[in-house]
Amino acid sequence: MANIEHINVLKAPIAKVYEALTTEEGLAAVWTSELKVKPEVGFINTFSFGAETDHFEIKALVPNQRVLWYCIDSDPQWIGTSVSFDLEEKRGKTFVTLKQTDWVEVTEFYRHCNYNWAFFLYSLQCYCENGKGINYQQRY
Repeated sequence: MANIEHINVLKAPIAKVYEALTTEEGLAAVWTSELKVKPEVGFINTFSFGAETDHFEIKALVPNQRVLWYCIDSDPQWIGTSVSFDLEEKRGKTFVTLKQTDWVEVTEFYRHCNYNWAFFLYSLQCYCENGKGINYQQRY
């Protein structure tokens, strides 16, 4: 099994970062404007990227600490992976650790996703620090 792991440090309050990762407004600005999101354990979040749609069951929500999703429908390489966001506030900054775990193997798609998760964190930083993310629709 392979994992994708990234960390980014945001000059933003932890509550703002958590809100961005759990609300339609935040995730629409950061990831894709075509989505259905509800901050509720057990809810199935959907994110669309053109013809592709990803479905994640929310497994955990710990306010200002952790968000955990489990992929139930997407590209076959994503199904069965988990995506987590762990938050920690230190010295007035929020540290965001993003992981996508349980990849079956390292493939070209894995490498593409690795890059795009790093960009997701950059978009999150732009949104939380400056009020404007760089979502899929702005990039493509």
